[in-house]
Amino acid sequence: MKRYAIYGKGGIGKSTITCALSAALAEKGYRVLQVGCDPKADSTASLLGGKSITPIADYLRQHDEFPTLNDVIVQGYEGVYCAEAGGPTPGIGCAGRGILMAFHLLDELDAINTIKPDYVLYDVLGDVVCGGFAAPIRDNYADEVIIVTSGEKMSLFAANNIYQAVENFKDSNYARVRGVILNKRNVPDEERLVDEFLQRYDLSLLGTIPRDNAIPYYENQNKTVIEGEPSLPIAEIIREIVEKL
Repeated sequence: MKRYAIYGKGGIGKSTITCALSAALAEKGYRVLQVGCDPKADSTASLLGGKSITPIADYLRQHDEFPTLNDVIVQGYEGVYCAEAGGPTPGIGCAGRGILMAFHLLDELDAINTIKPDYVLYDVLGDVVCGGFAAPIRDNYADEVIIVTSGEKMSLFAANNIYQAVENFKDSNYARVRGVILNKRNVPDEERLVDEFLQRYDLSLLGTIPRDNAIPYYENQNKTVIEGEPSLPIAEIIREIVEKL
């Protein structure tokens, strides 16, 4: 089993990319579990084709009885297992604690040993790398971290913070950075700026995803490009990243 935590600035496209990676892995016959670690609980939407999923935090707020795996995990495209941590009522409580609560519940339900995934992908908000948001790094949930960034200043700023957060745990045998995915925004000198970031920390570029209207087109249909139009060049780029993983 290989476990990846995929981090990036909010809105950088990490959920879209994570879903596409999960779809491409499942397409190859692997068992995949994707866990959304964002209070918005929208990480897995492109795998579910419109099916509803109850975030773990919501379930625990609304029910007194202990859930089963079927209550909080739904299978989507090509059998990908999907879970959403969710979070507190907006404006009340700590979103990071919601993630920790979700992780602990999945442990109590013995989700990993029951599902027996080949790959686990955690889709994690990277603007704030504290508390629950750092759980995949520090609590031995993930083996490696993938950073999604563009060449935009704030995206690279978040990427740098994520890298530094991982480095803070380097002596504890926790997750390490596997590499970076460039999700292009077509800003000036974008590739040069990202390359400077890579060189500064001796990181590898796992892939470059160009701006492509097919991505939002199929996302609006709750699909990944892997499902929507698998012959597209952008779908092949996703598969090439998967080969590296």
